[in-house]
Amino acid sequence: MSLPPLYRRATPDDLLAICKLGQQLNSLHHRERPDIYAPATEDYARDSAHWQPCLDGEHQVTFLAEQAGNVIGFITVQVTSFNSPLIQHQKVGRVGSVCVDDNARGQGVGRALMERAQAWVIEQGATDLRLTVWAFNTPALRLYEELGYEMRAFEMGKRLIA
Repeated sequence: MSLPPLYRRATPDDLLAICKLGQQLNSLHHRERPDIYAPATEDYARDSAHWQPCLDGEHQVTFLAEQAGNVIGFITVQVTSFNSPLIQHQKVGRVGSVCVDDNARGQGVGRALMERAQAWVIEQGATDLRLTVWAFNTPALRLYEELGYEMRAFEMGKRLIA
């Protein structure tokens, strides 16, 4: 029997592990939308410029799930304030990426990471938590619906060059 995952805030020392695990997420997205997402690579440092701001950016955080010293999941989240005469003033949390190692799926890691993100945005004074998910990602859609997320808008796109 394996130990349960430990959850903690990521540090800059975790960057390469996030880049490496992120390749699984990247592979899924590239497989479904190669017109948008680059192919996965074993040069994990390639993606450091993408993930670095999630570790040290203002008003954002990355949480990790670890098991036996290995990173098995992560989530990125940030809080922003909307100040516009057209919408109500509000602080909003936004989940950027959720990634769970293929071998750890179905064990509640994604759910636990989402709960940590929600708790953090509440601590920051946010009143709403939002995310974007691709329609092809049915396991993620199912999880978000189970957690009480609702469809609010549709993003539509049209490829202009074949």
